Amino acid sequence: MLWSLALVFLGGLLAGEVFRRLRLPPLLGMLLVGIAFGPYALGLLDDSLLAISADLRKVALIIILTRAGLSLDIGDLRKVGRSAVLLCFVPATFEIVGTVILAPRLLGVSVLEAAIIGSVIAAVSPAVVVPRMLRLMDEGYGSGQGIPQMILAGASVDDVYVIVLFSSFTSLASGGTLSPLDFVRIPTSLVLGIAAGVLCGLALAWWFSHVHMRDSIKVVVFLALSFVLVTIEDHCTGIIGFSGLLAVMSMGIMLGQRIPVVSKRLSAKYDRLWVGAELLLFVLVGAMVNVAYVAYAGVAAILLILGAMVFRMAGVFASVLGTKLNGKERAFCMLAYTPKATVQAAIGGVPLAMGLACGETVLTVAVLAILITAPFGAIAIDCTYKKWLQRAK
Repeated sequence: MLWSLALVFLGGLLAGEVFRRLRLPPLLGMLLVGIAFGPYALGLLDDSLLAISADLRKVALIIILTRAGLSLDIGDLRKVGRSAVLLCFVPATFEIVGTVILAPRLLGVSVLEAAIIGSVIAAVSPAVVVPRMLRLMDEGYGSGQGIPQMILAGASVDDVYVIVLFSSFTSLASGGTLSPLDFVRIPTSLVLGIAAGVLCGLALAWWFSHVHMRDSIKVVVFLALSFVLVTIEDHCTGIIGFSGLLAVMSMGIMLGQRIPVVSKRLSAKYDRLWVGAELLLFVLVGAMVNVAYVAYAGVAAILLILGAMVFRMAGVFASVLGTKLNGKERAFCMLAYTPKATVQAAIGGVPLAMGLACGETVLTVAVLAILITAPFGAIAIDCTYKKWLQRAK
């Protein structure tokens, strides 16, 4: 396993740097390295590493959502509260509906399988969006209108909403039953996740304020508590849901509100953790891709992704109607909400691991969605934010 980890880190770093110099998202290079090193190509990665890749990918997701929570200012978010709430579920719903309409015609799958595909590709990527929105906040672009704060908050809850739907659809496809009560999991997941995160954040704020310890120790404590919250989510069954990822982000937000100086230092620590976590996340998801199947389903899958993206942008447009944002600012929000990467990397291989007939198709579409939308969204954000957004004084 140690040799495989060396390949993951060194190969991912090198490929990421090459893509960075090409002004493309480094995660694309990492993903391609994973495909090359994986069992369907060169077969250089140890099976023991691949066996725990799902847990490693979840750790990476925890790190980036914690970073977002520590940096999010609730005061700025209140300026665009209604739109932030709508962005949590409207664009994803539009995209899932669009996938259900298009996928049976393009890929020959059933309506339920199309819903599973839609729930995988509908989540926006924290790995692409969060670092860029944080940069906008640091530089002041759009922050006066609350645009980066709105996108940060909406993208984080959007992921939770989509993951709950994904769990429901895969449960039904694996032989379970789905009733209207199952959708009660969505509001309970959100409410209980936020409540748990707020309570944990208050407790940590009190602890960190009264007990002296190094920032590195605080990061370890925060990570350990985050793992506990995500583990609780795995044990919540029935109609009572719990979002561990939303709890983690809420914990970071509350810590940032109570002890902002400490939260800034912890955020810097998490930045360093993300360097390694990002490599593990994208290289390992690339290793799961069957290249032969991607070539088989390529054209139809690409058309599906492009069509679903149009539905998603329509959902974003609907979410920001009635706001004071001008046309360019609304267009920026539509572009900024298109990148896919993190959640697709985390759950794209789950249907295949469950043995579902659509597993290969879901994974293929998930990887192609990353390859297409991550560079499109990243480049669109980088090229437009200085031209379309106002800079705060």
